[in-house]
Amino acid sequence: MLAVHTVREGWQSERTALINRTRGLLSEFGIWLSRGPRRVLRVLPALVDDERLPTRVRLVLGQIRDQIALLDAQIKAADLEIKAHAQQDDNVRRVQAISGVGAVTASALIATVANANDFRNGRQLAAWLGVVPRQSSSGGKERLGRITKRGDTYLRGLLTQGARSTLLAAQRCKPDERTRLQAWMVATHDRIGYHKTLVAIANKHARMLWAILAHGQHYDPTGWRRYAPAAT
Repeated sequence: MLAVHTVREGWQSERTALINRTRGLLSEFGIWLSRGPRRVLRVLPALVDDERLPTRVRLVLGQIRDQIALLDAQIKAADLEIKAHAQQDDNVRRVQAISGVGAVTASALIATVANANDFRNGRQLAAWLGVVPRQSSSGGKERLGRITKRGDTYLRGLLTQGARSTLLAAQRCKPDERTRLQAWMVATHDRIGYHKTLVAIANKHARMLWAILAHGQHYDPTGWRRYAPAAT
């Protein structure tokens, strides 16, 4: 499964690079397209038959169109493999219960981390993924720096993407309808800003994923209540 994720990521990178080169090529002929793949993919079929462009350029654009279609088919086939893995593997199904952890992230995690107990705790997993701040001590004082960015860049990127969608969902919720975790996300965003909050959410997700896998449990969003101090 890790091989499937690896080639899928490579095909996505090739597709993005090809679309960007196409935008640059078209700009040489006075055709300026906005950033993002959708605009390029929408106008490319028409440009292949646009007689205002030189014949050789239209030939190249036709080759680009065919290559993008091939990459799309390969990515779709990889997505189907990942979806099947997400449906068949119990661990993958369980970790998907966490908001922001979809089939791709869950499948990649299980394929990469064969045994969560190889890590002593969730912080070790988060550190291995590079979503903890560097620590330095001087004069008995601890200082936290930027995240280490060590470990698996693919998994870290997936967790960050999931953190982005989770934060957006939390912000869209009404304050009185937010879960405890969503309230923490919004408060963290207000306190330290957008990008640092994404790292904080990715870190928390990594710790939660470790707990689920290491203890063989299902995700319980209300589990914190069992350990909350009783009201006096």
